Amino acid sequence: MDEALLRSLTPSVLAILVRRGADFAAAEDAVQEALVEAVRVWPAEQPRDPKGWLVTVAWRKFLDATRADTARRRREDLVDEEPAPGPAPAVDDTLQLYFLCAHPSLTPSSAVALTLRAVGGLTTRQIAQAYLVPEATMAQRISRAKRTVSGARFDRPGDVATVLRVLYLVFNEGYSGDVDLAAEAIRLTRQLAARVDHPEVAGLLALMLLHHARRAARTAPDGSLVPLAEQDRGRWDTGSIAEGVAILQAALARDRLGEFQAQAAIAALHADAPTAEETDWVQIVEWYDELARLTDSPVVRLNRAVAVGEADGPRAGLAALAALDDALPRHTAVAAYLHERDGDLTTAARLYAEAARKAPDLAERDHLTRQAARLNARRSR
Repeated sequence: MDEALLRSLTPSVLAILVRRGADFAAAEDAVQEALVEAVRVWPAEQPRDPKGWLVTVAWRKFLDATRADTARRRREDLVDEEPAPGPAPAVDDTLQLYFLCAHPSLTPSSAVALTLRAVGGLTTRQIAQAYLVPEATMAQRISRAKRTVSGARFDRPGDVATVLRVLYLVFNEGYSGDVDLAAEAIRLTRQLAARVDHPEVAGLLALMLLHHARRAARTAPDGSLVPLAEQDRGRWDTGSIAEGVAILQAALARDRLGEFQAQAAIAALHADAPTAEETDWVQIVEWYDELARLTDSPVVRLNRAVAVGEADGPRAGLAALAALDDALPRHTAVAAYLHERDGDLTTAARLYAEAARKAPDLAERDHLTRQAARLNARRSR
């Protein structure tokens, strides 16, 4: 069973059903049922035209559901529009579907959550973690968004800023390795950059390219995480770095700074350093100051504390960290790192172990556990 193929086909199938008259919520339910059917049937015999098969099955699932509604008589007319056998049109509707989910009647946060769930393939739990809210809260938000866009059509495009936010979160989830969506997010952002002349679209594309360039070096052969300072920079994709820097420079020259351009500038400074020791941390702190001014994000301020610790020493970093809520995700891991830099190995080992218990995924938990074990071993010598 090719799960990657199913994920790649889902947006186009969903878009086809919406264009044929299905409201968004009913269409998504029908597509999910078709995917379940594919998981059951395809291992024995995968169809020659997987997309056409999914469209046909999803449309029939939609009709089965709508026949049971009070609108049975009106929906019966749609039977005549059932797609004919044969290959489905090779049209990529994914970006258009992103704009549908970013519908003007939705709040930006609801639009992002709906798109991540319906188009990006992320679970409700993954989306809740990205937003730092309980899973039940996110489930309610997504359900309300589905009801809101039921009946919406492609003639009311959503907000570009919301689509950018969705693409950014999809890329981050894919980059983490939990769901492999990073390359798809880059592809869609390239499409958006070709359609929309805006420096923040370019800034997001540059940011993605610069981060994706380091992907091969982020993990060791055994799957363990490799911190940025320890990565083999010879494994970085210099072509993607050069492209990302060129796109960023053109965007910054337009003097309309936004958060994605600021993040890309930070990534470019990391990419530009021949070694970790040669990183221009002073300039990185300055860019974090700009980013904090633009976003007022606690996560940005947490990352800034790390940069301050590198530029001005670990105690300065700890002072910056003290101003933040210690319940912030990865706050404990940052505190552990800065205490280690300051020479307090006992506190650092304890905090690494505590951070491991809070880690959102197995790879990060294992990395933090190893850090704690390494410091405990040094202390026992």
